Amino acid sequence: MLARHCLVLLVMWLGATPALAEHYFVRNQNEYAHALKQIEAGDIIILANGEWRDFELVITGKGEPERPITVISEEPGKVFLTGQSSLRIGGEHILVTGLVFKDGYSPRGEVISFRRSKQDQARNSRVSEIVIDNFSKPDRYESDYWVGIYGKNNRFDHNHLVGKTNKGVTLAVRLDSEESRENEHRIDHNYFGPRPVLGSNGGETLRIGTSRYSMHRSDTLVENNVFDRTDGEVEIISSKSGGNIFRGNVFLKSRGTLTLRHGDDNVVERNVFLGGGKDYTGGIRVINRNQTVRSNYMEGLRGQAFSSALAIMNGVPNSPVNRYVEVEHARVENNTIVDSRRVAFNVGADEERSAPPSNSIFKGNLLSGLPGETLVESYDDISGIEFAGNRVVLGGVQTALSDKFTAASTEFERAANGLLYPSDPELGSTGAPRDLKPVSLDQVGVKWYSKPGDEVAFGSSGKVVDVAPGEDTLVEAAMAAASGDVLLLGPGEYIANRAIPLGKALTIRGAYEEGAEPPTIYFTRPTLIELRDGGDLQIANITIDGALAPDSVGNSAIRTTTYPIKSNMRIEMDGVTVRGLVVNKSFNVLTLGKSALADRVSIRNSNFVDITGAVVSAAAETEDFGQYNVEYLDIVDSKFANVGGPIADVYRGGRDESTFGPNISFSGNQIASVGLAATNGSGASIHLHGVQIAKIERNQIVGSAPFRVVHTVGTPKTSINDNQFADTPTFVLEELNYEGDHRAELSGNIFAGDGSE
Repeated sequence: MLARHCLVLLVMWLGATPALAEHYFVRNQNEYAHALKQIEAGDIIILANGEWRDFELVITGKGEPERPITVISEEPGKVFLTGQSSLRIGGEHILVTGLVFKDGYSPRGEVISFRRSKQDQARNSRVSEIVIDNFSKPDRYESDYWVGIYGKNNRFDHNHLVGKTNKGVTLAVRLDSEESRENEHRIDHNYFGPRPVLGSNGGETLRIGTSRYSMHRSDTLVENNVFDRTDGEVEIISSKSGGNIFRGNVFLKSRGTLTLRHGDDNVVERNVFLGGGKDYTGGIRVINRNQTVRSNYMEGLRGQAFSSALAIMNGVPNSPVNRYVEVEHARVENNTIVDSRRVAFNVGADEERSAPPSNSIFKGNLLSGLPGETLVESYDDISGIEFAGNRVVLGGVQTALSDKFTAASTEFERAANGLLYPSDPELGSTGAPRDLKPVSLDQVGVKWYSKPGDEVAFGSSGKVVDVAPGEDTLVEAAMAAASGDVLLLGPGEYIANRAIPLGKALTIRGAYEEGAEPPTIYFTRPTLIELRDGGDLQIANITIDGALAPDSVGNSAIRTTTYPIKSNMRIEMDGVTVRGLVVNKSFNVLTLGKSALADRVSIRNSNFVDITGAVVSAAAETEDFGQYNVEYLDIVDSKFANVGGPIADVYRGGRDESTFGPNISFSGNQIASVGLAATNGSGASIHLHGVQIAKIERNQIVGSAPFRVVHTVGTPKTSINDNQFADTPTFVLEELNYEGDHRAELSGNIFAGDGSE
């Protein structure tokens, strides 16, 4: 009965009754293989509800425009492809719908491929109402695509793709064969859900083409999709081909930009970017020739440089296809930018990227920035751009551009479509049109599969579990806890005789009792807490003591598992004391290992004393591929004494510019006798290699190793201000890929004793 009901819905959806069609109801892979040998135009294969494990589903054949060959679930969303499963589509006029990929990963280079083989590519085919949920390879640096579109005239619509954690594009349109070019594919009404920061190049959500084939047209239409928190890297969408249209898409709190990276003759129109004030949220980045950017709306964006609300780049003279073709004949008109940080011209200008935009137009745009900040900036010659009718409501304009923009004074009113428009009628024709209708979340993806909410917050379950002192009481409570629980430790001693495996969000907090010492945790294994996939840790008001730890290689109070971790993690310490990690010569407090990435590590109001290793070791990715272990590291108002290694050891190598981090804040700390151990290979009390943003200020340092900062690529921003040093050498500052003095901003630092600025 259910299958029959599903078929009725399918017939209504297709708008025609498949005459003389066969319906094959299959319960296992053998039955499917038998049905596949018999199908003809109009036939329908129905997959029975349930789990289809390790199923490499292949469908090919010759359907007809009104009589496609169809693979459908018995009930939408109740057929689960798990384990090592994939879908390959060949032939023509094929429809696949209603499936869920979950609890596994593809054994191939793609989860869904619009080709069965190089010789059998899909044409006039459609994938609709498919879910791919966290179907990622276990190692974050093993690459694959979730969807690869080949052939011609294919449609990918109303699908739900969320949680890709490994390297590789979520959806890629491939142009590596002649039959896949000028393809006229349509990608519409999909929900591209949260994609966490990858910590490496290769985290785009959508890419059309590659640099190798960028001189070809793709002619792909991307419209009415939602990109929700797609934070993988600096390019949310990477257009690397010509003739594409990006229309009516909505970007919600997504770091990065829609980037016209390679290829000419693209159109970006009527899209909506809502940053919500989140770091690195951007709009549109323009490169190459004959690009049109019109009638777009941007609000609450906080990116600058490559992730500006609008970024028009400098190019490379006579550029090879894999670099930056100069901007020529661009038209950027009638866009609205409000409550955003930057509109930037000549972005990336340097000795290589020395060709400014030419024969281009920037007109009719309405711009409003942040109070007290410069909104509009240029970094090279802008004479090749014609400016007309652009109005700036709030935010400064760089002097070189002051005569290109006209100040305006108006209030903004939020219209029925949820967007802001100027109340002054004289500005009615400036900026984005008033008939924009941003696509809503309920119009994209599938209706039968819920969209993810915010990440699990610490303490979100509302359950507080009292834990008594004793042996393994903490371990047992942690093992039994649910995600979002709080373990409340009373005064006394806690001994952990096994490492706590953490794959959920957990808070361990000491109960405050006036006059009582905070609870003290001892551990008899090399590690107290081992962070695993899904693990987030918050600890507060406790003492961790290493007196009972064994002398083992790689000791660390908290560390990531040696197995690859797909999810990003959060670690917070507040009011924590860590002491006595001295049983061997390199005993760390926190170690982030290979293939692990912390979105944020936060240490506040804490005390670290008698530690032979590092406090935070985030230096496992040393292959110089642009990979790293921590996005944000905040160390504030804490004390460090007799620490042999660096307080922070952070490494990001290589020349890649596709990521925003790491971002380091180190302020208000007291440091004494840090970084002096013979085993400290960095020779520093703080070692930052390849960090993109670092703010080191208002610290007091006595008798310690120097700060070491190594800049590697891009435009790193390091400020070291208002620190007081005694008997500590001056900074060690290095530039690896930049000719000239070190770019760190130094001011207000005072050295006494053996040091000097």
